Amino acid sequence: MERVVFTEEMKKTHTILVPTMLPVHFNMMVQIMRQHGYKAELLTNDSHAVIEQGLRNVHNDTCYPALLVIGQMIDALESGKYDLHKVALLITQTGGGCRASNYIHLLRKALQKSGYGYIPVISLSFTGLESNPGFKISLPMAVQLVNAVFLGDLLTDLQNQCLPYEIEKGDTAGKVAYWEDYLCGQMGKKPYIPRAQVRKWYDAIIRDFASIPRKKEKKVKVGVVGEIYVKYSPLGNNNLEAFLLQEGAEVVVPGLMGFCLYCVYNTIEDRTLYGGSAGKVALFKLIYNYLTGREKEVIDAVKKEGSFRPSSWFPDEVKLAEGYISHGVKMGEGWLLTAEIVSLVHEGIENVVCTQPFGCLPNHIVGKGMIRTIKEKNPNANIVAVDYDPGASAVNQQNRIKLMLANAQKT
Repeated sequence: MERVVFTEEMKKTHTILVPTMLPVHFNMMVQIMRQHGYKAELLTNDSHAVIEQGLRNVHNDTCYPALLVIGQMIDALESGKYDLHKVALLITQTGGGCRASNYIHLLRKALQKSGYGYIPVISLSFTGLESNPGFKISLPMAVQLVNAVFLGDLLTDLQNQCLPYEIEKGDTAGKVAYWEDYLCGQMGKKPYIPRAQVRKWYDAIIRDFASIPRKKEKKVKVGVVGEIYVKYSPLGNNNLEAFLLQEGAEVVVPGLMGFCLYCVYNTIEDRTLYGGSAGKVALFKLIYNYLTGREKEVIDAVKKEGSFRPSSWFPDEVKLAEGYISHGVKMGEGWLLTAEIVSLVHEGIENVVCTQPFGCLPNHIVGKGMIRTIKEKNPNANIVAVDYDPGASAVNQQNRIKLMLANAQKT
């Protein structure tokens, strides 16, 4: 089937629908897209109808995140809210060897099957897998997107460290809502925000969250890792974070920037392993140093204020993988998933839920398959692997997590 290209004319006439995964991050990203001339809207439909649409339009052996993303998009198209001849769909492509690289083709096939084959699908990829004349990421837009990732990671991390301990219910949610609204407003006003201004925002955000009155009790900390979509998306993991909070735990989730840096690092490592263009590697080293430098700024800001636990620094996670798994293992979340578990355990967060779509071969190897090795070197590690798919029982998932929590209480 012939691909429908998103043209320059469509940029003026079409609304780009963006599937959600991390609401805070993606809200800012949509504002950035608008500031750079795109009509964009973040999808928030998350009822069971999304799963039903996915099952109708995607083979049930397909990766669960693909089923949910495609189901969410088609559910939105059939909601009656949009002029279907003036919408486009945006989907990310990492270009890796897992099933996620086929999402875009599955989406086009599903659109064709449902009678929407005329709707253009835009690939958001920094590796240039597909090009569309009407959608291009300029350097200022890319920098703004980086800002959104760092700010989103900081907000969600502080939220998770405050929610279990807040004295007045709703204080933390209020801070998140305020900063999300403020930052979206700022992102929507200017096409470029200086790095120095973003650093000032870090300080202001941390001080504001530190002002929340909190209980001085100690709660069980539970790390959440896994396939990127089910790790972050409440739709993909049956509201895992809310469930853990309800069970009296403090949730710790590694940030999105770690995955972004993993993708950059792998490109550099590929030259060591397989050879390739020296020029391309030099460019990616510049990007890597830029991003890790900025990541260090966030960590330093958290340490300076002193009220919260800083996140781990990516170069440290690169070293932690050594002795466990090769950096050449990069299908899906690859060596990063193992490194994130080890990093959490080394930080004293020994209870970990490893989330994965059922049948996700990369994650079964680098997540579930590495648990024994990790436990041999870290006897106190308390790890449970949980599969998610349309037919999985939420009760069974929760019972397995409760067992893990019961083991945590014993230590």
